[in-house]
Amino acid sequence: MASYSDDTPPRLFTSAPTLEEIEQIAAEALASIPTEFRRHTANVRIHIEEFPTEEIEKAMELESPFDLLGLYQGVSMAEKSAAHVANDIDRVFLYRRPILDYWIESGEDLTHLVRHVLIHEIGHHFGLSDEDMDAIEAQAEARATAQG
Repeated sequence: MASYSDDTPPRLFTSAPTLEEIEQIAAEALASIPTEFRRHTANVRIHIEEFPTEEIEKAMELESPFDLLGLYQGVSMAEKSAAHVANDIDRVFLYRRPILDYWIESGEDLTHLVRHVLIHEIGHHFGLSDEDMDAIEAQAEARATAQG
């Protein structure tokens, strides 16, 4: 996923990555999204938080703050019109602790997991279906593998 030189090994974590490390993984994941989609994400802000807020927990009726890995907040491109006036910027939140919890339980590669959550949430920005998001993720995975 990251652009490593031939002699640089992939990033392996032996302890929980910090918010800043998750942010770096997310930035690399965003860079791996196909250009035709990435150019439409310039106004989407990526935020890394420990957990969703209590307000989000209540609104989404979560049983636990660990139930949500990421969240898109905004108006999808499919719902925007030329006359649309933005009240706020579109945001993608990635929640570090739930992501790390899932990472430990699943044994999945952390970089792949962060990319998956980010692409899924950005997919909501485009108003895409889960099938569309799976296809974009496959393209991003292929691009990241070719770079790595």
